Amino acid sequence: MKGLVFFITGLLLAISTQAQIYDPRELDKKYDMLLKHPGMQIESAEAINNLYNYKFYEADKEFRWMRVRFPNHPMPYFLIGLAEWWKIVPNTDVTDYDDKFLAYMDSTIVKAEKLYDEKEDKVEAAFFLSAAYGFKGRLYSERKKWTKATFAGKNALKYFDKCKNNGDLSPELLFGDGLFNYYAQWIPQNYPLLKPILMLFPKGNKNLGIQQLEKTSNNAFYTRVEARYFLLQIYSMENQYDKAYDLAKYMWKQYPDNPFFERYYARTAFVRGNINEADAVSKSILAKIEQGQPGYEGVSGRTAAYILAYINYNYMHNLPTAKEYFLKSIEYAKQTNSFDAGYYWASVLSLGKIATAEKNYEQAQQYYKEVLDKADKKSSQYKEAKEALKGNKKSRRDERRGRK
Repeated sequence: MKGLVFFITGLLLAISTQAQIYDPRELDKKYDMLLKHPGMQIESAEAINNLYNYKFYEADKEFRWMRVRFPNHPMPYFLIGLAEWWKIVPNTDVTDYDDKFLAYMDSTIVKAEKLYDEKEDKVEAAFFLSAAYGFKGRLYSERKKWTKATFAGKNALKYFDKCKNNGDLSPELLFGDGLFNYYAQWIPQNYPLLKPILMLFPKGNKNLGIQQLEKTSNNAFYTRVEARYFLLQIYSMENQYDKAYDLAKYMWKQYPDNPFFERYYARTAFVRGNINEADAVSKSILAKIEQGQPGYEGVSGRTAAYILAYINYNYMHNLPTAKEYFLKSIEYAKQTNSFDAGYYWASVLSLGKIATAEKNYEQAQQYYKEVLDKADKKSSQYKEAKEALKGNKKSRRDERRGRK
């Protein structure tokens, strides 16, 4: 990264001393790939930062100007489509942005195919073809459209193989390698029903995949943040909570209005026992939802509200405030139709405990029965609610006897 900084600094000094004015047309002639174009990196850096910080209007203006300047290149279409993808990220159940996202990825593919046919060097075109098909595969996987996801994935791999082993693009290309290696091993371990589909692909290596994604996150320009997005989830799945916390906090500082990174910061701080941080970040999330900031909605809300409820219940012993936040977490869960989520079960169970403590046994019984109705029978919440319901019935009998 330092080498890149020194290179760009030297380039700017050279331009300022020799031409006094930055002439992008002259610089464009020197680079056969837009991906390697340092001037493009300088110009697009602010727009990409705006994208990841959920300033979509500002980012869109720059990307559309890029499209005017390079009308036949796939990059502007890909970046505009990437912005649509990040509108989906906070709650992947929302389908409002699917059509626009897919349309821009299809436009990327059309432009990249033309570039692929016209240029002798196929590397850059193959990179965008691989990326666009890969992103389409991500969405189709979220929508459980496995046939389309498989087709997109095979195309992504086909073009990825054509641009591998290119030294100039190696930091960007490691992203695809890392993703494939990790998930090609992780998916069959966690979703056995998908094993027949995975037989169509080469075998993966989770540890190697993590290493490759970490290298990408430190050295790439265009795929750096995407690598970190996946690493946050991977670290959590692999129980590497210290790494997840450090990365989430760093990304939140870089992009303080990104709901995905802020939510992960709150979660990882909470898991790590950094209660003051978890409390402050969770309150920030709820405030941004109230203000209607882009991307801040029910999924982040149910997480933040539950964390605040847990802190007030278990650390502050403030039952009225805890009850208020548990109810808020449940309301957000209902908004997002998330009745199968642990936060929902735990919130309802905790309200049952509070009702029991308040000797409101009838209400407590309703809460416990709701957990038994909604929660996974193997979950700790289900087992605890079952025992609590027995205790609740005994307390009600004892109370009736005491009245006689």
